Amino acid sequence: MTDIFDILGPVMVGPSSSHTAGAVRIGRMGRTLLGGMPERAHIGLFGSFAETGRGHGTDKAIVAGILGMEPDDERLRYSMLLAKEADVEISVDFSEEMRDHPNTAEIEIETRSGKKTRVCGASIGGGSILITEINGLEMELSGEYPALIVRHRDVPGVINTVTNILANEHVNVAFMRVFRHARRQDACMVIETDSPVSERVCRLILDWNENISGVLAV
Repeated sequence: MTDIFDILGPVMVGPSSSHTAGAVRIGRMGRTLLGGMPERAHIGLFGSFAETGRGHGTDKAIVAGILGMEPDDERLRYSMLLAKEADVEISVDFSEEMRDHPNTAEIEIETRSGKKTRVCGASIGGGSILITEINGLEMELSGEYPALIVRHRDVPGVINTVTNILANEHVNVAFMRVFRHARRQDACMVIETDSPVSERVCRLILDWNENISGVLAV
């Protein structure tokens, strides 16, 4: 059944759901994965994002998301100025390189303490996004549900550990995908859930199995 909001589109500042609302959400995802406000951000725009990004304000939309704004925030058009006021260094590259999806952005952000995050995502229409890469690891993350990202070694028992803890904590799994570089190498679980996962549950997962190297709720 089609939701009325899928027809009307997202609540947002225009002009384009793909080039504006989706771009804001990609920026917000980068900020979430980083864990807060960055000191600097480099944004690469590809395909249609690069070709029409200046006119649609795609660069400003991504910066707005990095600053923590929502797609309907009236300050969006002033995001570059607001970033400067917040001492966040911004650089943007309108690339001619082609990617799999025409509305693709790549964000590299860094905190003052030196923590870095690299996120690649696409705006797939109607304000929806698909995160396709985090820190060099390919994945699929829609951002439509609360999600748990678990970095681990590709060995038996890890998936069972994580799903058992979620079941014991009454967290229902909506979707789950596992991505890996190669057999028995670094891997990543992306678990979308019906309710947010608490920091306590993240800590339980991280402490339970030595093959789990990182847990992040988004």
